[in-house]
Formats: sequence, structure tokens, C-alpha cells
Amino acid sequence: MPDFLLELRSEEIPARMQAGARADLERLFRKELDAAGVACGAVTVWSTPRRLALIAEGLPEATEAVREETKGPATSAPEQALAGFLGKVGLTKDQLEVREVKGKETWFAVVERPGRAVAEVLAEAIPAIARAFPWPKSMRWGAQSLSSASLRWVRPLSGVVAIFGEDLVPCEIGGVRSGYATRGHRFHHPDEITIGGAHDYADKLRACHVLVNHEERQDIVREKARAAAAEAGLVLVEDEGLVIENAGLTEWPVPLLGRFDEAYLEVPPEVIQLTARVNQKYFVCEDSAGKLANAFVCTANIEAHDGGAGVVDGNRKVLAARLSDARFFWDQDRKVPLAEQAKKLERITFHEKLGTVADKVERVARLARWLVEEGIVKDADPDMAEQAARLAKADLVTEMVGEFPELQGLMGGYYARAEGLPDAVADAIRDHYKPVGQGDEVPTAPVTVAVSLADKLDTLVGFFAIDEKPTGSKDPFALRRAILGLAALVLQNGLRGEFRKLVLSSYEDFPGHRAHDLTHDRYSDRMRVADEILAFAIDRLKVQQREAGVRHDLIDAVFALGGEDDLVRLLARVRALQAFVETEDGKNLLAGYKRAANILRKEDWHGLEGEIAQTGEEDPLAMVDDPDLAPVIAAKMSERHAHELSYTPEPAEKALLEALDKAEPEAARAVGAEDFEDAMKALASLRAPIDAFFDEVTVNDPDPDKRHARLALLDRFRVAVHNVADFSRIEN
Repeated sequence: MPDFLLELRSEEIPARMQAGARADLERLFRKELDAAGVACGAVTVWSTPRRLALIAEGLPEATEAVREETKGPATSAPEQALAGFLGKVGLTKDQLEVREVKGKETWFAVVERPGRAVAEVLAEAIPAIARAFPWPKSMRWGAQSLSSASLRWVRPLSGVVAIFGEDLVPCEIGGVRSGYATRGHRFHHPDEITIGGAHDYADKLRACHVLVNHEERQDIVREKARAAAAEAGLVLVEDEGLVIENAGLTEWPVPLLGRFDEAYLEVPPEVIQLTARVNQKYFVCEDSAGKLANAFVCTANIEAHDGGAGVVDGNRKVLAARLSDARFFWDQDRKVPLAEQAKKLERITFHEKLGTVADKVERVARLARWLVEEGIVKDADPDMAEQAARLAKADLVTEMVGEFPELQGLMGGYYARAEGLPDAVADAIRDHYKPVGQGDEVPTAPVTVAVSLADKLDTLVGFFAIDEKPTGSKDPFALRRAILGLAALVLQNGLRGEFRKLVLSSYEDFPGHRAHDLTHDRYSDRMRVADEILAFAIDRLKVQQREAGVRHDLIDAVFALGGEDDLVRLLARVRALQAFVETEDGKNLLAGYKRAANILRKEDWHGLEGEIAQTGEEDPLAMVDDPDLAPVIAAKMSERHAHELSYTPEPAEKALLEALDKAEPEAARAVGAEDFEDAMKALASLRAPIDAFFDEVTVNDPDPDKRHARLALLDRFRVAVHNVADFSRIEN
């Protein structure tokens, strides 16, 4: 079975588009062959700056003959039905067959398609693939570009190689006919090369200074760049994205090390690295102490006669010009204090309904101070928190951040330190955007935590207040990222406090929504925003915890209790529940709970909860976390149960009652003390009594008093378990 080779050669393909192009070429190729009934096995796709290449191994020489039978309407059906069927199958009436189906004569269309030569299939597929290719950006060229029907490609297409086995597959794409000839390296071997087939394609190109396998080029860039740095006694700063990009820019990569003037090292190292990476695609190096060195590694596309000295010198000059600009920005920006820079934020609109960036800064500053003064963020100086918040966005108007938006926050930290502001303030300015995604560092410095939390709260509350919430896959203001960052700050730092309280305090800083200004409608809107953001936070936390390996049903079991908006407590309870249900006691208690719940559901039992609510006492379910009230509730439930008994309880029934009398207050006290492991242990003490109860006691006794009392006891057991988690949500 022969192999097939396809090469589509063009002018330079942008490095950033090559990975997508490889995936699209394989997908479209498989789609065309599947539609033609050609079995397709292993497919390899390579790319260089000047070509896309595909090799399909072991294709058949011909497709299988196909016989298709399609059942139509009965012969007695109206003519319109028959006409519709004929239009569907593309046949005439005299080409149909009549067969008997369940006693009815029925029309059948039988189409036999003979096998086709796969070479013919490929000849049709190649132009179709080219025309369907979904380049992110494409162009037309030459005289044919006058027609909108002409071929579009990423750059002008200059050659097509299509060989099946050793035979040419004749086809044409946009006026370019297929052939056996390709070209090697633009400088080392610009002449034509004749390819014999898939078997010698890579080797012939290698001999002409083209490494067609992009992964091989990546390995060379990675390894030789490290070696060049090591030879100079330096360490390469690893950058896999830069490895892939350099491999996509070269067909014969040759990493070379160069030096730049040490004077540029006075510029922050991140600026130098970003300048080298973004503008020039260079790696940077560090010395043995981990400090940035005045060295870079560029990747040439040729084997230079002088060993690369001329290439390095040219790249050094270009980098020097870029670094000179960066040093100019650094010097100019430091001439203006951050407080003065911050005044320019009045000219920048944050959102038309939320005011300017200066308005946002004012809100965040007040909120950061409040978080510290309320003790939600501990060990922070409120003056420093407010000062850092007022300066946190000032670098947005600096020259450096204007050139490199990726450095916002980071440059503010450098400028703050340069003008002698306290380290805590500078660090908060630098890190207040963190965390910006999964796996990002979560700040722990108190002043930074206050500013970062205030900034994210303000963003969330502002956009929810103006009803700009995420919908489906749309999240233009990155609110999902903001809520996850906020949650990470709360959980990582163990920040205690009611989540609604945080939201409501932030909401009051928006114009027209301060507490003394609130009308009834505005107050209702304020509570709506708080509830929506809490629900949003819990929803995202559920997703995050599931991705971290926490069972979704256990998350639901805790979150379903409702009324809780302390995220630290919620997740501590989830972790304790997960550990408990994996024990033998946990599994058996869950089985007992399920059995009790099923019995109560079948009996449509609501008696106990309803009766307790009528005593005048506060709802025990709502007060479950109150350790002082728990014993009172337990005693009341026990007293009412005993009062209702008009018979002598069986030993197992009495044992369950006594176990509940002990376990309920213990569990309630443990929950109130946030010792959820002890709460689970208290529940574990109910395992043996509930097992014995089911083994020895008949719940649905003919005696209505016994039946009522025992259902009430099971209901009390269910309520006791629910006080810790909603076990009905837990899967077996």
C-alpha cells in the first residue's frame, strides 16, 4: 500500500499560524478521504516557514465498490411521495426496484458505485483542501486576484508536490500545477530539488539545508541555545514559546550568543527580557547568581562563513536601539512621581457607566482601608493600604507601560521603589493584579492582599451593578477570572468574614449608592447584586474544586445547606466531608441515611420539622451553627419524642434516641467551633445505632403510635445529619 506526500509551498508563513495550519491540513485531508470512502491510517504533518507537508502512510490504491439500497414509499403511495423520493436518490422511476415489505409492495433505490482509483480521489481532494483552508489571515495575488473567486492563501502559493507512491498526482491550485520539484534553503540551496516520494522527502530536504520536521528544529533551538549560553558561563532563561517561534521562523536554525552594553542593565530586567523577546525573538541569559547578564541568544537561519560573527553584530545593533528606547522611557518616567502620574487617570474612562480610572482608584482606596480597619485583612497598615491603592494604576499612563502593556503593575512597583516609597507599598503596586489565572502566584503580604482584594471586589460589584454579567462563553470584562482571583486571595490567606458584607461595603462606594442615599429600590438592587455575586462565586468555586479533584456531589452536599457565605468555612467543611465519606463509618452512615430518607420520602413525612417549628422556638435548622442553642434544640426534640411515646420503645429504638441526644449537640458545637472533623466523628457515632435500628425495629408497625414515633425518630436522624451536610446530594 503506497504512501502519499503533499507539499504546499509558499512565501513565509507566520510562525504563530503554523501549529493551527498543521492541524487544519490533517483535519481537511481526513475529511476529504472519509467522504470518498478511503481508509486513512497514520498521517504526519510538518511545517517550515515556507511549506506545509503531509505524509499519509499506507493508503489503498482503490476504494471499495459500494452498493447502497434506500427504501422508498409503498407503490400505492401518492405520486408526490414518489417524486420526492426520486429527487432524493437522483434516479428515475424505471431505475427503481419493487420489493414486498410486510405484505406491501415498496419502491427501492439500488445504487452501485464501482471502486475508484485513490489517485483520482487525491487529485480532487487537494484543490478542495486548499480552497477550504481556514487561514486566520489570507490574501489573493497576481492577475487572478481581480476575481473574488480566486484562491486565497496565507502568502502567495508557489509550488505543489503531490506524489502517490512514486506517481505524480496531477492537480492544479490557483494556477499552480503539481509536480515532483520543490526548493531547498533560500540561501544555501535555492535551486529545484526532485522528490521521489514520501520515502525520500525529508532526507532530500535535509541535504539542502531544510529541516522539514518542526519538532526537530525546536529541539535544535532549545539545546543549542542552552549550549551557547553554557559555553559563555551563563544560564539560558527558558522560554518554550520562544523556542517554538524561533523554530517557526527558520528552516535551518543556528542559535548564536551575543553581548550588549552592560550600561543597559540599569533598566529593570523584565523590560530587557520583554524587549528582546517581543521585538527581536531573542533569549536572554542569567549569570551564576541568577541576575540578568548582558547577553542574548538569537537564532540565525544560515550557516555563516564567519561562524555567525556578522549575524551577531547586526542583531546586537538592532537590540541596542531597542534597549536605548527602553532606557529613555525608564529615565523619563522616573522624573514624574507616581502621585502626579495618577492625576492623569482622570482622562481615562474605565467604563461609561462606572466613571474614569481615577474614580475606580478612589473607590478601591477607600475599600482597601476599610478591609484593614475592619480586621478582614490583618497585620496591614491602613495608611499604606490606602496609599498603595491610590498609586496602583498610576503606571498605566507611563511611557514604559504604553510601550509594553504587559508590564503594568510591575513598572509601578519599580517606580515606587525608585522614589523611596515603603517596600510594602511598592510590592502592593507591583502585585495587586495577582492572581491573574489558574496557577498564578497568590499574594500573601497584608498590604498587597488588601489592595488586590479591593480592586477585584470593585470590578465585580461595578459590572454586576450595571448588569454586565458574564453570559455563556462571553466574559468581556474577565469577571470569571476576577472572582477566581478573589476567591484564591480569600482562601490562601484565610480571610474570614461574610462574603455579602464585602460586596455590600464595596457597593456603597459607587455614586448614588451610599447607605444614607439609598431609596427602597436602590436598597433592593444592592441586595440583588450581593446575592448574584455570592452565587457567582460559589458556582465558580464548584467548578474550580471539581477540576482540583474534589467530588462534585460532596461540594453540592455542603453548598446546598445555604445561608453560608464564609468561603473558608465552606471549603473546610467540604474537605472534612470528603475525608469522612471515604471511611468505613462514612460509607455505612451514608447507607443508613439513604435508607431513612427513602422511607420518609415514601411516607411523605414532614411531621417532626413542622411540629418543632410550631413550638415558638427559633428554627433549629437555621440555627444549626449556634453551639449554645444546639443542646436546647436536641433536648426539645428528645422531650417531644418521649412525650409522644405511648409504648415501651424497643432497645435498638432507645439506643438510637440516646445516641442522637449525645451526637446532635456534639456535632452542633463542633460545627460552631469550625472543627468539622469532630462534627463528622459525632455523626460517626450514629452508625452502629442506625444499623441496629434497621435490623431490629419495624418502622411501619401496624400500631399507628409506634409507626408515627419511629418515623419521627428517623426524621430526627435525617435532620441531625443535614446539620453537617446534605447527605441526599452524596452519590453512593
